[in-house]
Amino acid sequence: MNNALRPLPALQPHRCNVSLSSAGQPVAVDDHRVNAIREEWRVEQGWWSEPRRRRYLEVILDNGRLRVIYEDRREPGAWWCHGG
Repeated sequence: MNNALRPLPALQPHRCNVSLSSAGQPVAVDDHRVNAIREEWRVEQGWWSEPRRRRYLEVILDNGRLRVIYEDRREPGAWWCHGG
């Protein structure tokens, strides 16, 4: 029996469809309604090299899943989901 630890594959962000309310808050991610927004934060870094401007949100979907999504602020309307 081999009990060696195996590394998990890195979970790369992938594009997802996010519907927004008139106030700019996500109301759906792909085909799931957003039940709650747990947290929101912004990342602005790398102005000296490859800049990143992102708006992150941790949302709870109607299927009970917790998702971290972000909007690439350099490309308005481009939303990405972390994980599967």
